[in-house]
Formats: sequence, C-alpha cells, structure tokens
Amino acid sequence: MVSNCIKQYQIAFFVLFIFCTNVSFGQYQSFKLNAEGDTINAINSAGQKVGKWVIEVGPLRGEEGYVEEGLYKKGEKHGFWRKYSTIGDLLAVEHFILGGKDGLQQYYNYLGAIEREENWRGYNPDAPYDTVAIYGTGSNEIIDYKLVKAAPYSVKEGEWRYYDPGTGRVIRTEQWRNNNLVNPDNGNSKLKQAYEKPKKVDKPIEMIEWEKKNKGKKITDGRTGL
Repeated sequence: MVSNCIKQYQIAFFVLFIFCTNVSFGQYQSFKLNAEGDTINAINSAGQKVGKWVIEVGPLRGEEGYVEEGLYKKGEKHGFWRKYSTIGDLLAVEHFILGGKDGLQQYYNYLGAIEREENWRGYNPDAPYDTVAIYGTGSNEIIDYKLVKAAPYSVKEGEWRYYDPGTGRVIRTEQWRNNNLVNPDNGNSKLKQAYEKPKKVDKPIEMIEWEKKNKGKKITDGRTGL
C-alpha cells in the first residue's frame, strides 16, 4: 500500500515537472542549456534575443577569436557585457543600454593589462522622444519644434584614456562631447599639436632688414626679390 502511494506521488511529481517545464520553455522559439542547466541564448516568441547569452566568435582574417557574454533585453544588448579570449583571459568590460554603449568601457590586452578606457552616452529608454527644431524656408530661424521617436544611439562623451600596457601609465587622454573631439589630450602630449593651427613664427631682425634692402631686386638664380 505504501509502495503504491510512493509510486503515485512520483508519477504526479513527474507530470507536474513536465507541465511546468513546457510552460516555461513554451515562451521561447529556441534556447540552450549550459553545464549548470541554466537557460541561455534564448529567442522569445517575438523573435527577440532575451536573457543571458554566450556568443563564441571564431578567428577571422588574422584576428583572434573570442567569447562574449551578457544579457539581452528586447533583442538588444543591455547591461554589462564581458569579452574573453578563447582561453579565458578578460579582454573587455562594456556597458550597454538597449544596444548602445553607455558609460565607462574598458579594454585589455591578452596579458591582462589595460589598454584604454572609453566613455559613451547611450540612448535613454526613459526618454523615448527627442525634440527636433523646424527651420523656416531659406533661413536659419527656428519656427517650431516637434517630437519624434528617438532611435537607440550611442555617442562619445567624456574622457578617453590610453595606457602604456607595460607600466599602466596614462600616455594620452581625449575629451569628447557629443562625438566631437573638443580637447585633445589636455595638452599632455604632442597629440594636441596635430589639432592646432601652426603658430606664426616671428622673423629675425636680420631677415627683415635683408628683405627691405632687397625688395624688388632680381636675384642671381632668376627669382625676383620680395
């Protein structure tokens, strides 16, 4: 009698388990189970990637392969994502808001030393609309504004730092505002010179006097003086 009750209980538990499993997995078009039995790489009934994903990318055109893992929300990368080499070395820690990079991003070389840090501003899901100015015909005068649905985006915003992987020392910095480089390197290296106009160099007094004396004279090589 007791044995029959145990068997009936086991059958009922098994049926309930199968029912709950089918209800849970029925919301997905496809999914995988990892070694711990957790659901990963799921695609919901709407065809969107959701939940935790682990993506393996093989070597391509001389580039090393890698593995990245993180969460999908509404079919877009969302929250923290981490990228690893194929042997498990951390290569990057990135942060997303619905597919757009947002906040601090960190990148490492294959020896684990940090190479650079980036700052981005991503789409704000709590502000789904942007205000767009409407200009008058043939003028730059704003005559009205209208609301448009904001698309997910990401722009460079804030300080970017580049490191010497050997020493960890900052070798270059950049300041970005809305995708525009506004203050290259804060004057800390020769990089800034590449973004500045050449400075006017004052002529020596001797050259000025020579130009005055030889103005309009013909020079021996056939050129005309100043």
